[in-house]
Amino acid sequence: MPRVDPPLPRAVIFDWDNTLVDSWVILHRALCATLTAMGREPWSMAETQARLRHSVRDGFPALFGERADEAEAVFYEAFEAEAEAGLEPLPGAGALLAALTERGIAAGVLSNKRGEHLRREVGWLGWDTHFTRVVGAGDAARDKPAIEAVRAAIPDDGGPDATVWLAGDTDIDLQAGRVAGCTPVLVRAEPPGADEFADAPPELYFDGCEAMRRWLDDAPIWPERA
Repeated sequence: MPRVDPPLPRAVIFDWDNTLVDSWVILHRALCATLTAMGREPWSMAETQARLRHSVRDGFPALFGERADEAEAVFYEAFEAEAEAGLEPLPGAGALLAALTERGIAAGVLSNKRGEHLRREVGWLGWDTHFTRVVGAGDAARDKPAIEAVRAAIPDDGGPDATVWLAGDTDIDLQAGRVAGCTPVLVRAEPPGADEFADAPPELYFDGCEAMRRWLDDAPIWPERA
């Protein structure tokens, strides 16, 4: 089982899609439009949720071969057509970010969505003031879960260590935390299965942003109070 006593964070790096914002429907529609345009059978939502992990840069060459660049253009055009109107914060996400900002805990975003699209979405929600680093696919030498991506997303002047939480909803997020020596934190409605994350187990699990905010709020000592 995940530990219940990780170090209090000096900084938190968040995954974006389905950690802070609800975007599975948008991602699924964009991916199905891409598969169809490439002459492939669309995936079910369950397939999308299970298989859509890596960045387009890392994942599309294996999926579409020499047509990867063409597929990428279709995907992002389809995604942007729906994203601005359909992007919704997950429950408690805004309050969690506000609480971190109030306490002086640095926050960043690390996503496998292309960087310029990611920063545009952060701006749509008015969350620019909460993040000092917003890093997407293509912004670092390698994408998440590589350590280069994690280092680029650390939202303060320190390096990666256990006082940096890396919070997300998938195995890629937990792997990124482990690779960099950060504290991997699972944030999703379903608790981790017995052997689900054998290679990169979470140190802490929250069933949503509100649960993380309450845990942090109840912590006995914050850095500024020590």
